[in-house]
Parts: sequence; C-alpha cells; structure tokens
Amino acid sequence: MVKDLREVLAGGGVRAARELLGCHLTAGGVTVRLTEVEAYAGTGEDPASHAHRGRTNRNAVMFGPAGFSYVYFTYGMHWCMNVVTGPPGLANAVLLRAGEVVSGLDAARARRTAVRKDVDLARGPARLCSALGIDRAAYGLDLFDPASPVRLARGPSRVPAAAIVAGPRVGVTGAHDLEWRFWIADDPTVSTYRRHVPRKRGE
Repeated sequence: MVKDLREVLAGGGVRAARELLGCHLTAGGVTVRLTEVEAYAGTGEDPASHAHRGRTNRNAVMFGPAGFSYVYFTYGMHWCMNVVTGPPGLANAVLLRAGEVVSGLDAARARRTAVRKDVDLARGPARLCSALGIDRAAYGLDLFDPASPVRLARGPSRVPAAAIVAGPRVGVTGAHDLEWRFWIADDPTVSTYRRHVPRKRGE
C-alpha cells in the first residue's frame, strides 16, 4: 500500500526529500513538477539549517508538523520555499530547488517575462517561487488542505530510485559536502551546482 504523502514526509530525512521528486506543487494558476530538492536537518544537527540555533519567529513553522510551507526572503529580493518534514519538534525541511511547469504555462511566463526558455521558468528556488507567485503570504500553509492556495500532491507517476541523483547542497555555508541535494537525472530544469566560497576580508 502506498503511504499517504504527509505520512511519508513526517518520517523526515533523505526519504522525505526523495519522495518529493516528481510531486506537483500548485499555486497562482501554475503547477510545477518538482525535479530538484535539498534536505535540511534541525536544531544542532545541520549548520546550514535555518533552525540550527533553535526556534525563532522566522523558523517556527519548521518545528512541525510535516506538510506545511516554510517560506523565507533571501538576498533582499527573492522568496524561497521549503516543505516541512519529520516529526514535530525536529525542524526538518526540504528546500524546493527546481521544477518543470506542467500547467499554467502562460501565467508562469507572465511572471517571468525575461526568461527565454520554458525549462528556465522554475529552474532554481527563487525562480520556482516567482513562477508560482509564491511570497510571504504562503508562509505556514497546510499544503494538503484542499482549500489552501498552495497545494502539494503526488504526480501521476513515481520517480524510479535509479533516476534519482544525490550530491552536495548548493551555496551553503556549512556542511558543504553533505549529499542531501537530490534531482532527477538528466532533467533540463535542474539548477546549476555552485559551492559556497567564503569571501576574504577586503573583498
């Protein structure tokens, strides 16, 4: 029997991240098939996690339950979205890094007018949120509530384990080589890997 998706996400860890590949995220008249994700552990376990130093007003939703959205603003210009995973209290989450627009292409193009190729519409976590029209208003939403403006569901087919690739997370300032980024092999919508390079003083 296939487990309910929220139940799987509540297990946390690598399995939760892998399970999100191929799932559909719908918002703002657009549906994206997730092709790349990145897992983050909770308090004290993962120096790259927003919950590493404990609970704050910003990261409160990360502490559970699973299946809710954690949306944050970065670099003073971009919104990014995570799906909360793991049992309550552990603050696990999975960053949604990239996807393929499978419905609402015109709406996605209208939000991403500078993009020339459709494969680039949601290629990267900020672009994905932009294509879907996701911003601060999406923080803390239950992604499995039929009335929610942002919804998560399984796709029409599961991604085979053999088609999933793992590698280091992108641009993190700690735990650089932890292979908690997962993507669908050879998918053109997957974002470019960039390792974080700390700036030297005076630069």
